[in-house]
Amino acid sequence: MASISVSVPSARLAEELSDIDGADVFVWKMDAAAPRSRIDLVVPPYMAGNPLGWLEGIEVGLVQGQSIGYEGIEDRLPAGSVFANAATVHEAATAELAVALTLTAQRGIDRFVRAQASGDWAPVQTTGLADRRVLLLGYGGVGKAIAARLAPFEVELVPVASRARDEDGVHVHSADELAELLPGVDIVVASLPGGDQTRHIIDDAFLAALADGALVVNVGRGSLVDTDALVAHVRSRGIRAALDVTDPEPLPADHPLWSLEGVVIAPHVGGATDAMHPRIVRLLRRQIGHLLAGEEPENVVIRT
Repeated sequence: MASISVSVPSARLAEELSDIDGADVFVWKMDAAAPRSRIDLVVPPYMAGNPLGWLEGIEVGLVQGQSIGYEGIEDRLPAGSVFANAATVHEAATAELAVALTLTAQRGIDRFVRAQASGDWAPVQTTGLADRRVLLLGYGGVGKAIAARLAPFEVELVPVASRARDEDGVHVHSADELAELLPGVDIVVASLPGGDQTRHIIDDAFLAALADGALVVNVGRGSLVDTDALVAHVRSRGIRAALDVTDPEPLPADHPLWSLEGVVIAPHVGGATDAMHPRIVRLLRRQIGHLLAGEEPENVVIRT
């Protein structure tokens, strides 16, 4: 059987992959020069800034990221690189947080948590989630996972993607239809990737098209939202926001979003559950299997 070399950023990952016949798994944290001139599969550290410069000068078969998003990665990869993202790893956890943020905002849970600190028993009637029209801005892996979790809440889902299509009995609208769709929705849940094509898709015109008091939930990338426009619409029209990602990020301590009424902020923790580790292990085991069999790896999104 042919053998392949696999670098991983932690001893824990190396241990959990050590039983694969034909795979020589070793730890490389990418904080120093590569220990070998050829590595068939490189797994960079998770959320570790820019260690990809260490790939210069070595021969690499596949770079396997640990995130779904990959904006900006292409510019940091050496020529001739193949990069795969971590689709299948974070969708469930990110969808859980999207639902949690939506419910927090709709049911006033953030208000109750603040009241608990002072022992203030203050019942209120809130907006709720049932019977609301929810626009899903993005209908990839995360968007579909959000749709599956929101459906039992008796909402009307309006999926929107870059192009219109019918998929598994669901009509997906084109982003070109947003101007027509936005006035009729109560909640927008954004899960689009970052990048030039999606930057500030939620801008002043987008927010102005929403009804007063509508809710914007963002679990995609902070760059999807024009932050200054969002602040203005929260202040002037009661637009609400529940954000796992912001622009800038981390959000400065003195930024107005922290103190605005109707805004809930989480510190970019969409995928941060203990489901990540076993799922990344399963993905890596599949990728190693593909490489050993001479097959095309999964999730390839960049070839430089």
